[in-house]
Amino acid sequence: MPWVRRAGGGLCLGAALALSLPAWGQPIGLPSMGATSAAELSPSVEHLLGEAIMEEGRHDPTYIPDLDINQYLTSLGRRLAAHAPQPLTQPITVFAIRDPSINAFALPGGYIGVNSGLVVAAQNESEMAGVLAHEIGHVMQRHIARGIAQASQGTGMMVASLVGALLAALAGQGQLAMGVAAFGQAATIDRQLGFSRSAEQEADRAGFQMMRAAGFDPRGMLDMFRKLMGAASLNEGAGSVYTSTHPLSIQRLSDIENRLAELPPVHPKPDPEFWFVRAQLALIQARGNDSRRNLTQSLRAQSRGTQVLPRAAALYGLASLEQISGKLEQAQADLTQAAALQDSPQIAVLGIRLAAARSSVAAVEAGATAWKRWPDSQGVAYERARALQAAKQDAAAVPFLQARITQWPDVPEFQKLLADSLNRLGRQAAAHEALASYYEQTGALPTAVEHLEQARRLSKDFYAQSKLDAEIREVRERLKAQQALLAPYKKNTSSQ
Repeated sequence: MPWVRRAGGGLCLGAALALSLPAWGQPIGLPSMGATSAAELSPSVEHLLGEAIMEEGRHDPTYIPDLDINQYLTSLGRRLAAHAPQPLTQPITVFAIRDPSINAFALPGGYIGVNSGLVVAAQNESEMAGVLAHEIGHVMQRHIARGIAQASQGTGMMVASLVGALLAALAGQGQLAMGVAAFGQAATIDRQLGFSRSAEQEADRAGFQMMRAAGFDPRGMLDMFRKLMGAASLNEGAGSVYTSTHPLSIQRLSDIENRLAELPPVHPKPDPEFWFVRAQLALIQARGNDSRRNLTQSLRAQSRGTQVLPRAAALYGLASLEQISGKLEQAQADLTQAAALQDSPQIAVLGIRLAAARSSVAAVEAGATAWKRWPDSQGVAYERARALQAAKQDAAAVPFLQARITQWPDVPEFQKLLADSLNRLGRQAAAHEALASYYEQTGALPTAVEHLEQARRLSKDFYAQSKLDAEIREVRERLKAQQALLAPYKKNTSSQ
């Protein structure tokens, strides 16, 4: 819609990362984390860099915006991080990208990307948790920030390029590099920093401890690493990616084996969500007729298995494929079978979509039932709101979305839906205010100021105008504070 402006504060950060990362050998060690020097990243600057990468990355074609997937992954990551051997300086946020290669990577600021291929390759939740725990180990040890700092000590090019791009964006001068594979570029940080063997072992040990304390089977880490090592030895392109960014060794595997030998067997309680998220990512990953045909055959075989959760997830996957191809009756039949075995938020979301194919009224009713069943699912909430909007029930959608924003204040997607409904109701000032909140949450502060100013111009209420004036001042002060935080890095690195 013309009244929605794309973030003007976007960065060409993916390109900046690629251009500013020189080729260097594997660091033998990591720098001391004492007082912040010209080339070191403070936790605040590290968080800004992470937000900047994510602000661009959300427009990357490989980014998966599904709320239930990212809610599950982030919940899993934070469950592990809660048992980290030492406090983390950054909150953990995990997101998925569409890529069949088996990989995961940590970005600055506690952001962790997980390829769809990694989740699909995992045979149980503990295997996936093992890789995720390892990445959280890197975050805990600040290996990303420290590696960037060490790599920058020679020329300062990396920090200068990143900070320069950030300062341009904060001034509203950045241009979003559409079409740039932002996460593909950002993931090269892992590869080009080339963590030392000791850093990799540190991350293994921290991850191992987190898994055990969080109730996962630490053998999952060993099993997944063995698969990755075997795939690399066979020179399988999709399987060797993680081993190229996190080189595995017999020494690392032996270290994990020795730790496992001292522990009694662990029998974790499986989370049904894993199987449905795995099925979702397999669907998203399967692009093209051949891939979907192969996936259909695999799901049919799995749906005839003896394990309840994999069977239910397979039936859900089949129903999703049938819905995409327009076989709605068969989709409903498979979905009903899946729900009889194990209900899930993903089944509820697909149920709403199938109901929408019948009528908007049916979708609203299905949405209300699903929300009553799954009041903690962001995906169900999002689908219910969309059903209300499709039925032209924006007056009902607004209070529902406002309540969800209170429930999940850090999920910007609900702000955008709210802006849509407010605009259709003729409440343009409030719509711009909601969009300002969306852009503020996604790191595009200059664009947030623009929408607040538009809301101020459209408002006729003195008290509302005063409130907006205060919000504009607050966001501008945040911009100034961020610019002041970055300025010393630019000054010092540019003078090297």
